[in-house]
Amino acid sequence: MFCPKCGAEYREGFVKCADCGVALVKEPPPQEDDVQYIEMVEVFSTYNSGDIAVIKSVLDGDGIHYNFSGESTLMMVAAGAYARLLVQADQAGRVRDILQEMEFLEKK
Repeated sequence: MFCPKCGAEYREGFVKCADCGVALVKEPPPQEDDVQYIEMVEVFSTYNSGDIAVIKSVLDGDGIHYNFSGESTLMMVAAGAYARLLVQADQAGRVRDILQEMEFLEKK
């Protein structure tokens, strides 16, 4: 018997994990993959929430993983902060090309 939450193994006859308090299962829980570090780089920043919405829509459609750091309207308006578009380092060139086509970045 195994705890599905913490993975502890119990002898037959136990029904509840002593640490977690959850019901035991017959099979051990699946092993999680190792956590990997992914380098993210900034490729664009803006104060415009409309720009953010359009860019997110395009990147979602292309299956690109991204994070708009600081996209809170409150922070952009009240604090004068800007939202930063972060993408995986290996996708930065592709994203810059997309942003240039959309005229968010100047073509070089």
